[in-house]
Amino acid sequence: MEKGNILSGRFSLRGKMILLISLLIATVSLLFAFLLHELLSDTIEDQVGKRALSIAHSVAEIPELQDAFALEDPAAIIQDIVAPIMDKTEAEFIVVGNLEGIRYSHPDPEKIGDEMVGGDNERALRYGESYVSKQRGTLGLSIRGKVPVYEDGEIVGVVSVGILNNSVQTLIDHRSRSLWLTLGLVLLIGIAGAVLISSYIKRLLGNMEPEEISSLYTRQQAILQSTHEGILATDASNRITLINAAAKEILDDSPEAVPGGSADSLLPVPEDSDEAYQGREMVLGNQTVVANRTPIAGSGAYAGSVITFRRKSDLQKITEELSRIRQYANTQRAQTHEHSNKMHIILGLLINGRSDEAIDYIRKENSMQTGQLKFLEEHLSDPLIQALLQGKQSRAAELGIRLSINPDSRLSHELSEARQDALLTALGNVIENAFEAVREKPGGKRAVSVYFTDLGNDVLFEVEDTGGGVAPGNFDRLFRSGFSTKNGESRGIGLALSRQSLLEAGGEITYEEGESGACFIISIPKKEEEGL
Repeated sequence: MEKGNILSGRFSLRGKMILLISLLIATVSLLFAFLLHELLSDTIEDQVGKRALSIAHSVAEIPELQDAFALEDPAAIIQDIVAPIMDKTEAEFIVVGNLEGIRYSHPDPEKIGDEMVGGDNERALRYGESYVSKQRGTLGLSIRGKVPVYEDGEIVGVVSVGILNNSVQTLIDHRSRSLWLTLGLVLLIGIAGAVLISSYIKRLLGNMEPEEISSLYTRQQAILQSTHEGILATDASNRITLINAAAKEILDDSPEAVPGGSADSLLPVPEDSDEAYQGREMVLGNQTVVANRTPIAGSGAYAGSVITFRRKSDLQKITEELSRIRQYANTQRAQTHEHSNKMHIILGLLINGRSDEAIDYIRKENSMQTGQLKFLEEHLSDPLIQALLQGKQSRAAELGIRLSINPDSRLSHELSEARQDALLTALGNVIENAFEAVREKPGGKRAVSVYFTDLGNDVLFEVEDTGGGVAPGNFDRLFRSGFSTKNGESRGIGLALSRQSLLEAGGEITYEEGESGACFIISIPKKEEEGL
């Protein structure tokens, strides 16, 4: 396993967050402790130095000590003056020396008369400065306060008050102990906070691991981008938060059709932000679409919406296919039913010993089928339209409807695939509507006639029935989607779909009043128009 994956493989998201946050807090705490310890050390050393310097000033200003420098044996007087002061203060040594650095006092009387150690007296003896230094002497490393001794305005010696570095470090360690305890408490609180934060975030993520979230996101993006339906999500300010490739294509790749763009210029703005709708037609870009809108509520308030939309032409194609499949299914059912009836007739004749009549019946039906098929083959060159009319003849026979084809009909022009599809959709729907119109009529009046020709510049199909026609007040709504003179659900689609299909193929469908019913005329130009 690679090093980068070790942490991922051994720990859950919660464990990794606790570990990483704890490490971060520990690192920051240690860094802070180090800096604070250094600051504390410098502060204590500075305070110790100032105290040593203050004691040194006090000693240097004692008149008796100043006068002692004029005696033959200054050490006898100065040692007695300094010793009680050293006992009463924090100073671990008070050394007084002359201009040559010879000691007149020292915690160790045996060192009196020797030269002072450290080499840090020059500034006091030569320049009269008072200062703090850190040097190593006979007692070890120490912090020293140096002050010159004056007599009658002249420098006669120096006072050195020192506190050993070991004592300073003991004080620093004592003060640091509370610091480390405080930082340890902060670290424990930080770890507890890391546990709480990681648990909260894990719940927000649905108890999923990062790898699971990444995989889920990848799959969702693949599904989203492969969906042919346009999907667009907005926030409460109507800014786009999500959009797929299909939506961008429908919106003509508008500059605003990106996450963060404004949906106001792309979609109609609803009067009510909480409005939901299904199947609403609208124009997006240069295309007519059917859209659905679902508002999103977050914490009881409007948080955005999800809009899905699809080209109306795509839905119409699906509807055409479904309509055609339904027609084929009805045709197959009709042929199966008609074949079953004929087989029962033949079976009955044979059971009753009327074999001659059964043979005559078979010959008659065969002659009729052959005649119909021969007529269509001779007068109609398109095999798909032939099949459609044959199926409709079987469907008409099942319903007890007389479907006749005008003997003067003839069509030899070859249509393009797009125009052939449009004609099949329209012709199938119109004939089916004609069957619906005459089904309630008495047996002898159930008639539908078809005429087709390719004379002139157009291919024409005329379908006329004896169903009574359409009321004059409904002429304007006849080809409108959803309008129907029949009761029931899923009505009012066929004629609207037929007209739309024909218009896309450059054709048209019109309505005329027939002799005893409705007459629909389907026309498609022979000449292919540019772009069709």
